[in-house]
Amino acid sequence: MAHPTGGYAPHPHIGGRTAVLRALAAWRMEWPGAARVTVLTGAPGSGRSHLITGFLMLCDPEYRKRLPLDEMDPSTVPPDLAAPAVPAPAGRTAAQVLWLLADHFGLDATSTDEVYAELAALADPVTVVVPDVDRAGPVRAAGEPARLVREVLLPLAATGTVRLLAEMARPHAAELAASLPPGTVRIIDLDAPEWADPEGLVRHAQAALNPEAGAPELPFTADEAARLALGSAIGRRAGTSPLVVQLAVNCALMAPEAFDPADESLLPSSVGEALDLHARRLGADPRTLRLMLAPLALAEAEGIPVPLWPRLASAVAGRDLREAIAGGMLLAGPFVTPEEGADGADPVLRLLHPAIGDEIRGGLPNLRAAQTQIAMALLEAVPEQDWSKADRYVRDHIAGHTLEAGLLPQLLTDPGLFVHADPVSLRAAIEAVPPEALGAPARTYLRTAPLLTRTQAPARLRAALLETAFVEDGLPEYADALDRLGLDLPWRTLWSAPVAGVSAVTVGVLPGPEGQDTPVAVLVVPVGTPAARPVGDPRAASGAAVLVRVLAAAGSSGVPEAGIDPGLIVRPTEDERAAAPLGLSRGADYLRVWDRASEEVVAALISDTPFTAADLSPDGVLVVATGRGAKALSIRRTGAALAS
Repeated sequence: MAHPTGGYAPHPHIGGRTAVLRALAAWRMEWPGAARVTVLTGAPGSGRSHLITGFLMLCDPEYRKRLPLDEMDPSTVPPDLAAPAVPAPAGRTAAQVLWLLADHFGLDATSTDEVYAELAALADPVTVVVPDVDRAGPVRAAGEPARLVREVLLPLAATGTVRLLAEMARPHAAELAASLPPGTVRIIDLDAPEWADPEGLVRHAQAALNPEAGAPELPFTADEAARLALGSAIGRRAGTSPLVVQLAVNCALMAPEAFDPADESLLPSSVGEALDLHARRLGADPRTLRLMLAPLALAEAEGIPVPLWPRLASAVAGRDLREAIAGGMLLAGPFVTPEEGADGADPVLRLLHPAIGDEIRGGLPNLRAAQTQIAMALLEAVPEQDWSKADRYVRDHIAGHTLEAGLLPQLLTDPGLFVHADPVSLRAAIEAVPPEALGAPARTYLRTAPLLTRTQAPARLRAALLETAFVEDGLPEYADALDRLGLDLPWRTLWSAPVAGVSAVTVGVLPGPEGQDTPVAVLVVPVGTPAARPVGDPRAASGAAVLVRVLAAAGSSGVPEAGIDPGLIVRPTEDERAAAPLGLSRGADYLRVWDRASEEVVAALISDTPFTAADLSPDGVLVVATGRGAKALSIRRTGAALAS
């Protein structure tokens, strides 16, 4: 039997779209006249992601072996070349996508400008495919897709050695093309007549109704003539949307007893019609279905934990929807997908496609109010207001909901949230807030966030990083609050001195009457530093000065003791240092404090600015200096941890 695609076998994953596959193959082959940059676009649900996934199968040397290439249209099959770089943007920031590329090509760059410069200097062109641009970013409301287009894809497209294929929404595609010289970009809009595939949609519907493909045995699926007729009707009504085809089939199979295959007017022509027709077919209010799905449309990450779903839906609706949800899977089923929770967590429910979320969000009377209700419900779901006991979704994604509700700055005063929330998501949400709207604790968190994400530190180590950062920024009350969280922090930051140019630090004691010695730290600083005492010949070019600080208990002001004569300070002897219970070792970008008896590391310090000096007192007070200044930490011998 002849294949419906001109005698050739269709792509087994795509099933059609021959014109688009030919254009993509020409791009891959660098066919004369083919644009160096190609962008796939179309309405949500037009099949962009599905198509680019199928094309990537043809570009992967290993996957090609599973495809019937000899039976397919040769003009749709690109040559067997090395696989392109495919940095997946889903859930990632624009910067993360760029560094995925840098790692893929083995670049030595240390800045974004260097990445593009090294790509431009390559002897041979490189091929990059970026799917799912609209799924970029860990926080939906932070606008990461637009940032990815402007900060990464546009510079890549402007680099002559890069052949780029990307899939994105129409506004982003238009912006990219308008920012580059004419002829650089070819836009393929899957809904345009030259690229649409109405016959393919009909075949898609007919195949999805076939019991041989997994559909249940029903009168309109088992009978071939009825199945083909219904598939043709679904395809006609769906216009250019594969998603509408899928939803029409899902709804028919989910509730066949309420489905009349002979009434074509009851088949959807849009996502919104699919929702409303299915609800009415089951005797339900379409608004109830939309309210049930609203939390999923407003969800962050990959969906909502099933136990949270009724609570959040009721919050948005302003009435109790628990009963409707408990018996509502026939109603909601065609539009959702259940998934196993990660690492033993509760199962998650997400929408079948982001376009369903677009439709539901667009129908909400007040999006900000809906997010406010969800945020309040999430806060109420925190047991005893203890973030360590909160559901993972609540603590990691409440910032995304409050961002869209316009309430995030009010949330950013809770040290417990700073410690227990996923730092990638929380950082992305905070960065989306205008800086002038952030309070001091949020600014400290944002300053520290790169260390939190770089080290992938668990909660106890995040608390350690933040404790010392709050002291550095003059927020000791927040440092104290972190110490009260019960995380057994491995140190307390005694004080921090924002002094520039500290080149050396030394610990010692100032002898006092009747053995009342005062532990101190001596900081070597440039001449002219306020409150510093010159040492040596002040006229010499290498002249220096010192600040003496008392190693006071946490909470002390640590004011420099200008009246102390540095010559009276007694430094520890080498024997005293060797006999101390803790030792200090230093690398290029880290410091380690270790227990001499067990040889275990009890604290490992990192910094976003290089260490310039460090010393450890025999009784376990560590004094360190960086480009930001100096600070003293009293080490608690409780286990390894990180500080900045």
